[in-house]
Amino acid sequence: MTASDVTSSHLISVNPDDPRPLYVQIVDEVRRGILRGALSSDTALPSVRELARDLRVNPNTVQQAYRELEREGEIYIRRGQGSFVAPGARSRGLQDRVTRDLAEGCLREAARAGVTANELVQAILAAAVDPPPPPSERAEEGAPSPSPASTTITSNPERRP
Repeated sequence: MTASDVTSSHLISVNPDDPRPLYVQIVDEVRRGILRGALSSDTALPSVRELARDLRVNPNTVQQAYRELEREGEIYIRRGQGSFVAPGARSRGLQDRVTRDLAEGCLREAARAGVTANELVQAILAAAVDPPPPPSERAEEGAPSPSPASTTITSNPERRP
């Protein structure tokens, strides 16, 4: 599948209030897009400059994220053509890595709040039985909705792997 065959889009966002470095947030967003199927093999990613402009971050931050994704085999870079999702990037190893990263982040936040791992597990199990409303419904109820910088990845017929 080439980038021009993709009709779905994926939103990449960063949140300056998130304690994780911005490049890690970009890496995580791309990984989630791959896992959800929004980014399939050979999908062109935005150029470093384009994504940096859209997210209002330094281009070096995006470059660092792309290098990390390339090192992990999740994207490949063709000089002069751009960055693309690697064939086979949606692997079980990626699912395990994202799940582990998510768990570690939850544990860090829980520890900061004085919640033990067991208490967190119990809260997750209880929430799975009676999940909270989606963020869009909470925003309608008057809850503040974060407004992170974001960009949409769409197909670009001019850029082909």
